[in-house]
Amino acid sequence: MENGTSKILIFGGTGYIGKYMVKASVSMGHKTYLYARPITTQSSPAKISIHKEFQAMGVTIVQGEFDEQEKLVSVLRDVDVVISTVAYPQVLDQLKIIEAIKVAGNIKRFFPSDFGVEEDRVTPLPPFEAFLDKKRKIRRATEEAGIPYTFVSANCFGAYFVNVLLRPHEQPQDISVYGSGEAKAVMNYEEDIAMYTIKIADDPETCNRVVIYRPQKNIVSQLELISLWEKKTGKTFNRIYVPEDEIVKLSETLPHPQNIPVSILHSLFVKGDMMGFELGEDDLEASGLYPDLEFRTIDQLLDIFLTSPPDPAAAAFE
Repeated sequence: MENGTSKILIFGGTGYIGKYMVKASVSMGHKTYLYARPITTQSSPAKISIHKEFQAMGVTIVQGEFDEQEKLVSVLRDVDVVISTVAYPQVLDQLKIIEAIKVAGNIKRFFPSDFGVEEDRVTPLPPFEAFLDKKRKIRRATEEAGIPYTFVSANCFGAYFVNVLLRPHEQPQDISVYGSGEAKAVMNYEEDIAMYTIKIADDPETCNRVVIYRPQKNIVSQLELISLWEKKTGKTFNRIYVPEDEIVKLSETLPHPQNIPVSILHSLFVKGDMMGFELGEDDLEASGLYPDLEFRTIDQLLDIFLTSPPDPAAAAFE
């Protein structure tokens, strides 16, 4: 398959990271399909608007549910690559996508909805562990089905977590620091995550591999992030430290699913799970794959917030 010619089908394309993925696919010259729940009278204006925007971009939208196997198989037979970006509540619905891929028999690459921490190499607090276990089930089912795959560990959605950690739209005086604030995290801009994922889709080297998005310039601690933001804004913030044991206790006492976000914060920013393992010989690190395609740095990401801040709705950490 020549680079740039694959037909790409995206599930979850009207969701947070999915919108970036659809736009990247179109901008990189791929015939792009979207499988989405039907628009109804109950659909939100935002959902209707994104459908219209995608149609204007030339995206083929197929409206259907996960349990409509014949419809799924039919659209799968029109494409080469499947990228799933479904949200957490729908993770196990991907088993229906896998079954349909097996029936269709023509898919050259499947990307399940990972795009976060490298789930096979972390052991977070129980609420986040249960969250990741569902994703692991999809990975194992993909492998067992013999479907060509790429598993992407994109680490933090950068704009999303800048909103969570710095709350730039609120311009607060106090900023919470989880744990010591010294654990290293990896923060990548969503547009870049999407562009790299689309690029990887046609690369034979990435087939049946895990690709980890860990560019050196995007490794940062909370304290470094706050200091960088202070330099850019000319402001000084009060650092309010939230002790690790307090976060652990919240993960044990908050009702489900409110216990998941605090467990994620613990994993990413207290334990430093994203940087908690060395990359091995068999690991592919995304920023080293394509010299012509560069990840924006943390510094550049913060500049985006200074000039044209991303939608604050991205910080609805749920």
